[in-house]
Amino acid sequence: MSEIIPSPSSPRLPSEQEFAELTPRKVVAELDRFIIGQQKAKRSVAIALRNRWRRQQVDPEMRKEIGPKNIMMIGPTGVGKTEIVRRLAAMTRAPFIKVEATKYTEIGYFGRDVESMVRELVENAIGIVREDFRKRYETEAKAAAEERLVDLIASQIPEWEKQADRAADSLAGDRTPADSGPAVGRTPMDTMIESLRATFPNLDESVGMITPEMAQQIQSNPNFPLPGFADMVKKLQEGARGDSSPSSSSSAAAEPAGKKRTVDKDEVRRRLAAGEYEDAVVPIVTEKKPQNVLMAGIGMDTMENDLQNMFENILPHKSARRELPVRDARKVIYENELERLINHEKVNEQAIAMAENFGIIFIDEIDKIVASGSPHNADVSRQGVQRDLLPIVEGTTVKTKYGYVSTEHVLFIAAGAFHRCRPSDLMPELQGRFPIRVELSALTEEDFCKILTEPHGSLTEQYTAMMKTEGVDLVFEEDAIAALAHYAHELNQTSQNIGARRLYTIMERLLEELSFEAPDMKMGRVVINAAYVAERLDKVAGDEDLSKFIL
Repeated sequence: MSEIIPSPSSPRLPSEQEFAELTPRKVVAELDRFIIGQQKAKRSVAIALRNRWRRQQVDPEMRKEIGPKNIMMIGPTGVGKTEIVRRLAAMTRAPFIKVEATKYTEIGYFGRDVESMVRELVENAIGIVREDFRKRYETEAKAAAEERLVDLIASQIPEWEKQADRAADSLAGDRTPADSGPAVGRTPMDTMIESLRATFPNLDESVGMITPEMAQQIQSNPNFPLPGFADMVKKLQEGARGDSSPSSSSSAAAEPAGKKRTVDKDEVRRRLAAGEYEDAVVPIVTEKKPQNVLMAGIGMDTMENDLQNMFENILPHKSARRELPVRDARKVIYENELERLINHEKVNEQAIAMAENFGIIFIDEIDKIVASGSPHNADVSRQGVQRDLLPIVEGTTVKTKYGYVSTEHVLFIAAGAFHRCRPSDLMPELQGRFPIRVELSALTEEDFCKILTEPHGSLTEQYTAMMKTEGVDLVFEEDAIAALAHYAHELNQTSQNIGARRLYTIMERLLEELSFEAPDMKMGRVVINAAYVAERLDKVAGDEDLSKFIL
């Protein structure tokens, strides 16, 4: 089945129809479902997203000239900077990564080089495109996997029948004469041969290479004589040919000698669909990929990728034979069929195009790479990171294991609290790469009330759902919500302002006892009101020193 995959020069939109319908107003409305307040930041990212769609609609010559308008978000921690960008990327299925500026250092210092963020973006795009291809070929891969299972089961049925016959013969040999009557032509040697066959599946093939003269020499070996060995070899060889072995007489009578047992694959397919073979064990062959090459050191990211590609091309691919139940073998075969159907070169091309044209890189804690002004060695590396970021943000070509990636049209969104410095303390060249500045405001008491109740999957909804699993119906009254918002706001004012993250700490403290006792309480309904909140938080929140450690 052939499919037209757009070339890198004309990349497919992640979700073209939905993308066209994502007007700035709709984007802001969608962000409002999850994030309270911060309307300026929402409007800025919504416009930036719309500009990406507009760029795809203009003439190709003009398209080259239109670059992304990078955004810098300024505001305290916990006010929604990361969440806004994460929800935006989820809306568009665009490649998105979040990186911490503090983990990068100037080339030549210990740490990761800034180009690794582009490689991570491409890996994210590869995952998105691969998932898209997997959905396209899902039906075809399932059908192919079922056919392979039919072939495997059909090839194993004769062996299963032989094993069943051996088990029946063995059971008949263990019965007493009163139970089974006199044995017909069965000798101790027949019993020993069947036991050897059950232990060594390839016994007949191995014995077939022994000539009668060799068998006589082995039997009469003075150092290690084997009485009866020649007769046993002769009996095994006759049994393999199907002429005189008692154990094979039934099968010889049923089928002409040398004729293979034919299996009705339609019947196998019907029984497989009915689930009759789910516990049957079949052999499958899987390919073992070379292990990843892990290297630690300065500037080793590129070398690690190069060595990994080299080893994958040089080292032979090892195969391993495994025996699995059909229910487990189906999953392995399905994955193998998907890998066979997916064109990895097209996946790489489309992923690179998607990363270049729709990728979003969110650089958090960018204020932490501002030089402090004191003559410390760390400041040298911080300035170096800023210098290394300049070409990446402006537009450069980065080598990855999947090909070369241009960052000219990647959207960069930086964020920082800037408590101890200002955006103007960054290098002027880097400031100019982020033309849009958005300041996010600190959360108010009213904002905390809305955060607890309004967003989809709010904190109160989360705890209510978790307690319901224990048979406890948790109910938050309005005065409890107001009290929780008041405590969160006051603690942010009197101690370090950590924004909405303060609510996580308060909610855990509030419901700690209930969470511990819930499995044994078997209570139907627990109401959280202002008195309940005050009883559990007043003492801790009132002691400023204690609250710094607990809340």
